[in-house]
Amino acid sequence: MIKLRLLLIACCIPGLMYAQVQQSDSLAVKNAAGNSLKMKSLIVPAIFIGYGAVSLGNNVVRNLDKTTKNELQEDHPLFAAHVDDYSQFAPALAVYALNLAGIKGRHSLADATGIYILSSAIMGGTVSVLKNTSYRLRPNGNGYHSFPSGHTANAFAAAEFLNQEYKDVSSWYGYAGYTVAAATGILRMYNNKHWFSDVVAGAGIGILSTKVASYVYPHLKKLVLGKQNVNYNIAPLYQDKAIGLSFRGTL
Repeated sequence: MIKLRLLLIACCIPGLMYAQVQQSDSLAVKNAAGNSLKMKSLIVPAIFIGYGAVSLGNNVVRNLDKTTKNELQEDHPLFAAHVDDYSQFAPALAVYALNLAGIKGRHSLADATGIYILSSAIMGGTVSVLKNTSYRLRPNGNGYHSFPSGHTANAFAAAEFLNQEYKDVSSWYGYAGYTVAAATGILRMYNNKHWFSDVVAGAGIGILSTKVASYVYPHLKKLVLGKQNVNYNIAPLYQDKAIGLSFRGTL
């Protein structure tokens, strides 16, 4: 039963996100760049976050957390695959890999990087505050920073970042990103690091963080740069046996 539930999560979350980006929505607000934030696109992350919030005080939801954990540990007591430590970054890295391959996304690489950094800051700050205020014990008993799942939040923020950059090229990029993110969340439960509701809330926070960052970024850019016409560019750099990024800008 638990395996079926997790399989449904892995299949349905990418499907839900695919469906929501296809919807037209007359109720939207526009940012400084003329891009709109569609209200319908916020429904899924809001439901995920709401479910997590309810789990903090609802015994029914907490019982689901505990039965899920118990069945996973009963079936796989020695499971310890830490792919989730790396898969959380995979969708974001895909954006840079696609750019290097000559497949351009919605924004320049510099602007895309700015959006991702802002998204990470929003997501990281939100997760940190909630971890410290909720003070939930991890299912493995190792610390009181279980809610929400930071790995899952990071993975879904990266998946939404990939989706927003490449949904106009092909919706399959976003679908692939969300599949990796869902797998990351499931691995967090198999590794006994998080409860089911931790993972669901983390997914919602990650998605919402990138959506908010994409809307806010043009405002911040305009505020910082004013009306100056700035040409800037980010490129990969390899020097002294180290890989990095080079930044060049001209006024």
